[in-house]
Amino acid sequence: MATCAPDPLFPLEDFHDETAQKASKEHFKIPVSSEMAHEKAQSHTSTIPNSEVPSYNDGSTLFSAADAPQIVRNKVPMRRKLLAPNPDSEEPFDAKEAQVLPQIFISNKTYTYDERVALFCDHIIGQCSAEDADEAISFYIIEKLASKRSWTAVWKTSPEVLLVNCDIGDLPFVGVLVDVNCTPCEGKSLPLRVSISVAEPYSSNIANLPRELVEDVLREHDYSVPILDVYPIQGMGADVDNIAEYLEHARFFYDFLWRDWDDEEECDEYAGLIEKRIQLYYDIQDGTIPGPISERYRKTLEEYRSKRLDLTKFQTKIRGEALPGEAVECWKKYYEMSMLCGLLKFWEDLRLRSHGPFYPRIYKRRKGQRTSGRIVTHIVAQIMTTDMIKNFSADTLIQQHDSLSAALDSCFSGDTVVVFPGEYHAVALASLTDDITIKGEGERKEVLFYSDPSHDNFVASKASKVMLMNLTLVQHGTCDGIVVVESGQLTLDNCVLKCQGTGVCVLTGASLVMKNCEISGAKGAGVELYPGSIAELHRNEIHHCSNQLAKDSKGSQGGINLKVLPQPQLKLTDNHIHDNHGYGVTILVPDNLYKASEDLEQTASGDKNETDYLSKALQKLSLEITTNKLESNTKGDIGLLRKMWVNS
Repeated sequence: MATCAPDPLFPLEDFHDETAQKASKEHFKIPVSSEMAHEKAQSHTSTIPNSEVPSYNDGSTLFSAADAPQIVRNKVPMRRKLLAPNPDSEEPFDAKEAQVLPQIFISNKTYTYDERVALFCDHIIGQCSAEDADEAISFYIIEKLASKRSWTAVWKTSPEVLLVNCDIGDLPFVGVLVDVNCTPCEGKSLPLRVSISVAEPYSSNIANLPRELVEDVLREHDYSVPILDVYPIQGMGADVDNIAEYLEHARFFYDFLWRDWDDEEECDEYAGLIEKRIQLYYDIQDGTIPGPISERYRKTLEEYRSKRLDLTKFQTKIRGEALPGEAVECWKKYYEMSMLCGLLKFWEDLRLRSHGPFYPRIYKRRKGQRTSGRIVTHIVAQIMTTDMIKNFSADTLIQQHDSLSAALDSCFSGDTVVVFPGEYHAVALASLTDDITIKGEGERKEVLFYSDPSHDNFVASKASKVMLMNLTLVQHGTCDGIVVVESGQLTLDNCVLKCQGTGVCVLTGASLVMKNCEISGAKGAGVELYPGSIAELHRNEIHHCSNQLAKDSKGSQGGINLKVLPQPQLKLTDNHIHDNHGYGVTILVPDNLYKASEDLEQTASGDKNETDYLSKALQKLSLEITTNKLESNTKGDIGLLRKMWVNS
């Protein structure tokens, strides 16, 4: 595995020398949250407060890089003053309250995948290596700064830079209105810094923040701060608005495209790597990668950065030659961080996502039929009695198993597994490759299958015909999907699916028949149909799904989600779809599906309303909806979401 960090046993003095050489770059490594802080400059940095990680959402602009706390990194420890009164009950500064901060400029423009690639890969990065990425970003910003040298902005910094021993709650940053002078940028030195001074009228997001305290802090920094820590305000003119947009692009690069290990490894074509990460970003935005998986990726990235930071902090505490215990601890932290680094690279590799986010990680060979041609009925029960087999015909071949896993491992195509009441775990459900039937005996609520947390999928069907009957599936720990139909046909009959991750996913070319089932609790759609899939749903209840997306009213997938191009086929009869976040049935189409016809028709008839687009989509789909009951879904019965995505 490629190196992901300095040698765990690197002498402290040498490590600091190497860090000092790269310290000029660290002001550009802007974290989305405190856990994501870049560690190389941490020996010179104050403790960063916790802050909530904003969720990804380019389309509906729930996240803006301008909303994330920006951290000022100090090369020397700074003496911070108390905002509270001193022990003699004397006010340390003038208590005059600051005015409210003006609105910063936030661009309302959204960017497509192709536009992002053109901007970052072609225009900014080009032939640059990862080590030169900071310089490329700096040059990109300097180009725009030439148009306007002075403007007014909000300087955002960590609360700990200014405040100690003060109860500031969940305040993500301290903001102060400042006048910016870009003259020092002419040297193009890194980090790219600008000169600032407190603006009039004195304004801050903390009403009782003393101006004298701000002046003292700025004086210790020579009135110079990283340019990515300043946010131009609205109403300064087109030139300043363009500068603000350039800064947003730079923040986007470090928030979503940069990785801590980039400038520590050799990469022949860094722009190509950035293009893959842009693809990953949009796969998350448009739902190609379901929400639970993207959340798992984000948490892994946070954990990696946290362990990297922890390693660096531990190294700084070692004085002289490391003791044996310190050396062991260093290697342990380094190994944990390296394993996470490898996992993140695995997820980022587009080739491993070429068939969608559920591409099988382990292949199980199909057994086919027994050479004898015989069919066996497998009974799963701790103890078998004659009552259990009284309904079987006399020529039935019966095999008894104590566990579900043992029964599934013994199955050949054509076999049936009869499961008696109880609670069961089965790793083999994550890869069903033979044509078998699994059915519960008795009430479906009494035959409970629990997911195995070590597997991404609970049930993954890859055989020509698989049937699950009279069962309750309870998802715990797995996130990719409670049931994934990767190929062939899966039939779910009289089953209860209690989801914690995504619901039932039918991939391209696969088929689902679902009857008399109940699906609830999915963080994405209850049933998600990929392009070119087929589904027949009869007499089912789908409710309380898309819960994870409750804050994103525009991107909610609802009860059933159909991804178009090529169109999936869906037949709905006598289903009850209710209380889902979003539409009862959501049709997701790319932005450009009707672009050509829109351009022609809008010239004569003006803007088309959403009903027209929905009507077109329904006409193109092989969609049969009869005698269904759709109610209490937050956005309505059937709706259209026009979003961009690029199939891997």
